[in-house]
Amino acid sequence: MEYTRLGSTGLEVSRLCLGCMNFGDGEPWMIGDRAASIDLIHRALDGGINFLDTANIYSGGESEEIVGEAIESRRRDELVVATKVYWDTHDGPNGSGLSRKHIIDQAYQSLDRLGVDYIDLYQIHRFDEETPVEETLSALTHLVDEGVVRYVGASTMTAYEFTKLLYTADAEGYERFVSMQPEYNAVDRHEEANVLPACAGEDVGVVPWSPLAGGFLSGKYDPDGEVPEGTRAADDDYTRDRFTEENWAVLSELQSVADEQGVSTAQVALAWLLERPVVDAPIIGPRTEAHLDDALGAVDVSLSAAEVERIAEPKTPRWPAPGKDT
Repeated sequence: MEYTRLGSTGLEVSRLCLGCMNFGDGEPWMIGDRAASIDLIHRALDGGINFLDTANIYSGGESEEIVGEAIESRRRDELVVATKVYWDTHDGPNGSGLSRKHIIDQAYQSLDRLGVDYIDLYQIHRFDEETPVEETLSALTHLVDEGVVRYVGASTMTAYEFTKLLYTADAEGYERFVSMQPEYNAVDRHEEANVLPACAGEDVGVVPWSPLAGGFLSGKYDPDGEVPEGTRAADDDYTRDRFTEENWAVLSELQSVADEQGVSTAQVALAWLLERPVVDAPIIGPRTEAHLDDALGAVDVSLSAAEVERIAEPKTPRWPAPGKDT
């Protein structure tokens, strides 16, 4: 495993981040088996991954509990545990958003579920248009001052929203965001026309989610074939929406490079992201040991500048992307 500094910080993270949304119950694509989930986390840690990302809402908090159980026997000072806050956690008032109350309440509940004394990276899951940014930043800064949060990050918002948060933090002396989680992969490149230039200009680390476009870039789908049963594209639109002429062209280039190098298509898709200068650590979401081992191997795949360009060439970054919720 290779390691890098997260953004402009001194924090060392593995080049791959283990996404923990798969752990728990509630959706067909989740693992469900708690012991199997813990075994998979242990295998990732043994493979050199030290960066784990979850959220307070994943499986109603069960994901955080599973992560906490899995890391209980590991060295806490080597791990970077990240979680998130924003979405609904209960019905009624103060159950969502980025108010001071919700942020601080949810931080302590996440600490309890994770079984830790502090959260390494506490991220706002979305931008809250109904709460003053000063209130959100003040609450996050309070958690850092209290020692229960080490760094703060953000996820999935417009460049205007993110720069407003950054500039307010700088002007008012609040804790600054050190990372951004955007949807980003070889076919979902809309963030190149949105938040990624701001991240590059502000030395903010980028931790992309959905690096395989919901499995589309794994190579399991055929433009001329039926959607395989049991795959994500068979169950929902998230992956199936990638079935466009432009995206099939990108996938074809990925597969060609993979064949030339003798590696998997998924490994080339991850390697392409790792070659992007702004990217620190893509968030992988394996469901099996085979998926995990394949992803770990991507760190050793090297792409030439020509190969990177071949993969990028069929796609034109647009903001907002067609069909995407901004």
